[in-house]
Formats: sequence, structure tokens, C-alpha cells
Amino acid sequence: MRIVFFCISFIITVALIIALGTRTWLPVPLGSFLSPQHGIWQNAEPVGQDFNDDLQFPQLKGRSTVYIDDRLVPHIVSDNDDDACFIQGYLHARFRLWQMEFQTYAAAGRISEIVGENALNYDKGRRRLGMVYAAENMLKEMEANPITKAQVDNYTAGVNAYIASLPQSRLPVEYKLLGYTPEKWSNLKTALFVKQMAETLSGHSEDLPLTKARAFFGDEALRILFPQVADSLDPVIPRGTVFPAPTVTPAAPAASDSLYLGNIAGTLQEIKKPNPANGSNNWAVSGSRTQSGAPILCNDPHLDLSFPAIWYEMQVTTPTMNAYGVSFPGAPGIIIGFNDSIAFGFTSSERDVMDYYAVRFKDETKTQYWFDSSWKNSSLRIEEIKVKGKPVVYDTVAYTVFGPVAYDNSYPPADGSITTPLAIRWKAHDPSNELLVWYYLDRAGNYEDYKNALQYFTNPAHNVAFASKSGDIAIWHQGVLPARWNRQGLYVMPGEDSSYMWQGFIPMDENPHVLNPGRGFVSSANQRPADSTYPYFIPGYYDLYRGIAINRKLNAIHNVTADDMMKLQNDNYNVFAETARPLLLRHIKDSLLNENERKYLDIVSGWSLYNNINERGATVFKLWYDNLEKQVWDDEFEKAGVAALRPSEKTLIEALLRDTAFKYIDNINTPEHETIADVITSAYKQAAKTADSLSAINQLTWGANKNTSIYHLLGAAMMPFARTGLPVGGGAHIINAMQHNHGPSWRMVVELTGETTAYVIYPGGQSGNPGSPYYDSFVDKWAAGEYYKAWFMKRGEQEGDKLVWKMEFGRE
Repeated sequence: MRIVFFCISFIITVALIIALGTRTWLPVPLGSFLSPQHGIWQNAEPVGQDFNDDLQFPQLKGRSTVYIDDRLVPHIVSDNDDDACFIQGYLHARFRLWQMEFQTYAAAGRISEIVGENALNYDKGRRRLGMVYAAENMLKEMEANPITKAQVDNYTAGVNAYIASLPQSRLPVEYKLLGYTPEKWSNLKTALFVKQMAETLSGHSEDLPLTKARAFFGDEALRILFPQVADSLDPVIPRGTVFPAPTVTPAAPAASDSLYLGNIAGTLQEIKKPNPANGSNNWAVSGSRTQSGAPILCNDPHLDLSFPAIWYEMQVTTPTMNAYGVSFPGAPGIIIGFNDSIAFGFTSSERDVMDYYAVRFKDETKTQYWFDSSWKNSSLRIEEIKVKGKPVVYDTVAYTVFGPVAYDNSYPPADGSITTPLAIRWKAHDPSNELLVWYYLDRAGNYEDYKNALQYFTNPAHNVAFASKSGDIAIWHQGVLPARWNRQGLYVMPGEDSSYMWQGFIPMDENPHVLNPGRGFVSSANQRPADSTYPYFIPGYYDLYRGIAINRKLNAIHNVTADDMMKLQNDNYNVFAETARPLLLRHIKDSLLNENERKYLDIVSGWSLYNNINERGATVFKLWYDNLEKQVWDDEFEKAGVAALRPSEKTLIEALLRDTAFKYIDNINTPEHETIADVITSAYKQAAKTADSLSAINQLTWGANKNTSIYHLLGAAMMPFARTGLPVGGGAHIINAMQHNHGPSWRMVVELTGETTAYVIYPGGQSGNPGSPYYDSFVDKWAAGEYYKAWFMKRGEQEGDKLVWKMEFGRE
């Protein structure tokens, strides 16, 4: 049945490609595409596929066995680290080749080679951002270190060994559909993948729209509209923590308070930014609060949900390590997981590590720019962008002391005009070797080992949670982060001298961290890491309410079990709505509502505050608050020329709770004076109209309205292989941070008892092949909030009930 569905779906996919205009004809001859010997039929994997194998390669040093369990999770047992890296590369390619290569094409700005000129602006943006430049700097560091040199060399060899063995008939379907073939893997591709994740988690910046907004609002107003510390902040490191005096004290230029560069924004078309919702939850509970007396560590990173799945689950056992968790197809190591002694998990720091500088070129050649009272030579990088079916496109990117000039007179295109060249200073461009973080974490045995591993975490910065069998729990807000003077980098800065440059970095020991806190747990949920007493200026794009919800729950429970923690990861309670609803209900003009509008008011006022799938109140509340934001902000921000920039949801509700006469309530485009009751009532009436429309098409319940979906990386052209309408609650600002197609991409609960017990799940499957039963085999269980008990295989347990297949690897 799966084979029939697969083949019918691909015929639909071909029709969609033509209908959607992504291809006016198939990129391969139809006969080849449908050939029984070489076409898509060869990708249909039968239930009961035999994955047993005996493989020999000359690059291997010894014998290794991969034990594959009933979920297609491989457990590598190797007598040396080099062979384990080779096998990990081989398995990543075996099950996820198209995905890992496509993501490195995206990082390098090469998508036009595959899909044509529709991707040209995207590719130019990647080149202008300096993604390959960043990867090249990382590559030098990786290959200069003997540990990571051996890792990437062997990993690359493993990937290429699989590619070399791959006949045309077994190419992943995406290659057949798009009409191209895989190229050899390289160490640079691994660096590109790591930098792609760096961009995902540290590539967001609002400097350009904020600079434009300053011309309209002024800096004092923007301090209110974009505050650095929320009133209700519950930071990663508990309030009241005493921080040491800073050892790095940057000096602000005399003119910094009056800085304004008003001529840089125009109608700027920005380089594509990452999803601002990218984030995670993690926490670790001390054994003093658990039923077993052992620490429990939990993690669920929130990313775009896609097929093939972001993560690939596996275990790697060698003489130096025994680690289980998830890996990234494209890089060696276990990225989130545990070993015999510790567990570790990550949440994004949300710190701003990207600044813009206005530079002045000597002339149109861009060969020289003015800096520190003289003309300095630029480094010109000629970007050759190959475009499928079209001539090569060239773009010249100038590199300065700050970094690449992202915007100038040749980019963006004319409809996104700009008058001042802008260079990017981004921490991801600096030489680094993040692979060492996971090398040492995978082998760590205690807190000191964990701390030693974190020194290599440069970018993107994370909150790294830790727990050990010795009883320690900790969290460290870690990355190499610029030490800024107050408000440095919020706006575009002058780039004609060194006075506005970063003047140093915060030492690791001065990054917020805590070991064995008195409250008995550590946690993070992308909120600000420390309160206002922290001595450094730390701008970022922080969440608020998930952290409040997690800390409230953890403070309230004792005798904690793994089951409690799984329930907590799936908790749908809406602290944001708990904060906002009373104010909305208090100020609505009830007398102005008709009978139909009162019906929806009753729904939202009687709502449980849980964003469960059958709740209508959650939908009505979101419609109401979204409309309130439009009522309050649209007039000013549209007049300021920054229609895409808005304060966060927490900013508005905290402002209204402080002052019901908040100045931005009044609409500057109308002669009337609007009050808080006026805008709340008007916003509600609009929400009620929308609720009527949604109710008529059975989309008023939260689950139907949110329509949780997982799409293929190729988007609309692969809709037959998406999973839509999944029955999942949660939402933004909720512990279960499940939005439409973004949310918990891996859930893990690890109890560090004598025999480690772990419960895991992710929304996908181990195979990247849409024709495989293992393509989406975890999705239904994930949607139901359920978990698998991980098989943390130990030597001597290779013949248990879980074992289904074996792959033997040896030297040829």
C-alpha cells in the first residue's frame, strides 16, 4: 500500500511542479523519470526492507558494527574514533543525502544552480552575508586542530564512500525530480552546514528598520517601544544573583548618544532573515527534587518543522565515548544528548551579535574605503552564481575591516534602494571550531569537563544545560559575545574610523551561569539571561512567557519523575493570555456589543487559558490581541516607513498595565482621541467578525485554526509528502511552543539514575526517502505528546529484542 501511495503521490507532485510554475517542463525526460529501472519507482521502499549489510572500505582501520533497532536508529560500535566518524558520515548519506547537500547549497548561495533564477536574490543574499567566507574561516580552524581534522576527514570520506556506491536508480527522489546529481562532499560543506545553523540562530537583526524608525520616533521613544528588560522578567540566572564587576569596559565615542544615520534605509529590501521564533526550552532538576534522587535533564529545540527531519537519532560507542542523542546530517558528533555520565541540552541565547556600519568608498570600483583617516584597500570577492538554464551571474562583494559590504549600489535591486553602503560585523564570520564543543561534551564525565567543552562555543551562543550522575546541575549562557557600551549596535554605526568598533569580548567566566542553585533546578526558554544588575549591555530578541511558565511549574513540584517532565514539555497553559485577558475584559465597552459579539466574548472569558486543540477561546483571544496590536501600532509605524517592524507582544501588554493612557493608543491619523477602551473594543469587534468567518468553515477551534503542519524542504511542489492538520495544541509563548509549522523539533527527557533512562521523540522519521515507511514514522506519536524509551545500548546487549538489523564495516 505504501508503494502505491508513494507512486501516486509522485505523479501528483509532477503535476504540481508544472501547475505551480516551478518547472514548465520536467528537468529530466519523462521516460527516464518514470523508468522502472532508474526512475521514481526505485525509491519505493517496501515494508520489511532488509538493512543488513557487510561493507568493506580501504579507509577503515578496524572492525565496526552498526546495530539498527526497530525504529531504524543506528547504534555504532567501533574500536576507534576515526572509523566511527566515517560510519556516521556514511549513515547520514545513506539516509539523508539530499537533505544534507541541499542545506549546504542553501548556505553557500547556490540554490539557483538547482531551481533556476527564482532563487537568484536569495543566493545573492547568502553571498552578501558572507556565508562561504564564514565557513572558510571555520574550515581553517577545523583543519588546524588534529582532533577535528581527523573527525571531518573521516566523516567526509564516509559520505563520499556512500555517494560513490550510489547508482542512478537509487538517487534520492529529489535529485530525480530536479534533474541533478550529488557532488562529492568536502570538509567545507560541513563548515557550511555549521554556519547555516549559526545564521538560523544568530542571524536576526533589526538594526536597519530601527535606524529608520529613529528618524520618526527618536531614541527616547524607542527605549520605551523596544525595552531591554521586561517588567515581568524571570531570567535564566535567578534574580538577586550577584555578578562580578566587568573586566572589559568599552568606551563610547563622545557622539554616540546623538548618532543617527537617516539616509541608509529608504525602501530597503533586506537579506532574508531567519525565523524570529527559533528557540528552545531546556531545564535540569536536581536529585533533591526528584523521586529517584537522580537529576533529570530535558530539552526541546524549537525550529522549522520539515521533511526530511532536521535531526537524525543515533548512538556512537568507541573506546573514548558512549553517547546517544541526535546528530545533524552534515556534521559529526552527537549534538543534543547524553553519555554514561552526563546529559546536555541547548537553547538559543537570542543575543544580538550582528551590527551594521556605514562605509564610504572612494569610487564606484569599491576597491578602497575611508577608514581611520586614510583610504584602505578593500578585498573584492567576485561571486559567480550559476543559474540553471541561464547565463552565469556575477556579483562583486567588497570586504572591509568590519566584514562584507552587504548593501551598496548594486544590491539590493532598484526597488530596494539604498544610498549608503553598509558592511556587516557578525560574530559568525570569526574563526572558530564549534565541533570541539561536541567532541568534548560527548566524552564529558563531570562539571569540569562540561566547562572545558564550552570554551569552544563561539557562535551561535546558547544556554547550555547540564546534569551529571554525580548530582551536579548547571546552566551556562555561553558564546564569545561582544562587550558593548550602552545601546551600542542598536542602530547602524559610522564606519569611517575605529571608534564604533567592538572593543573586546565578555570573558567566559563573566557570562551568566550557575552551578547547583538553591532552588534545585536550572532552566532557560530564550528569555534574557540575567536581570538589570548584570553589568554588560546585552541586547537580543528574547522571549518571556515560556520561561515564566517553566519556572512556575518547576518551583511548584517535588518528587519529580520523568513522566512529570514529559507532561511539562507538552504543557499548553498560556501565561501570556493569563496576563493580558484581565486587562482586555476590564476595558471592553460591553454595552456596544451585539448579541453575536457577546457570544464570542463569553467564549474567551470562559476559556481555560490552555491552548488545547478543541478550545475556541484560544483562537478568539489571539484574534483579539493581534487586532489590538494593529490598532495601537500601525498608524505610527506605517508613517515611520517601517511597516514590518513592531514592538513585541510583551511590550504592549506591559505598557498598558503600567499606563492605561499609553500615548500610542491614540491614532495619529484621526481627529478623535482614542482611549484604551476604544481600541480594545474596536479590536474585539474586528476579532468577532473574523471568528464568524472561521466558525463558518469549521476553523475556530485552536487546532483547526493553527493547522499544525510539517512540509517538505521543497515546499509546495512536494505537498503530497507533507503532513498537515496534525492535532497538536500549544503555540507562541507556551511551553509546548507548537505553531503552524514551527515548534519542538526534538523532545528529550533523561534521568541520570545508575542505569540511564531516556525518553525521546521528534516529528519525522529516520529516513529522508518519502517512499520509506521510516520517513514520517514518529509523527503521530509526537503529535500525541508521546515518547519512545531510548535503547541506550551497552556492550553485551547487542542481541536484545530491539535489534532488527546489523551492518558490518571492515577494512577492504
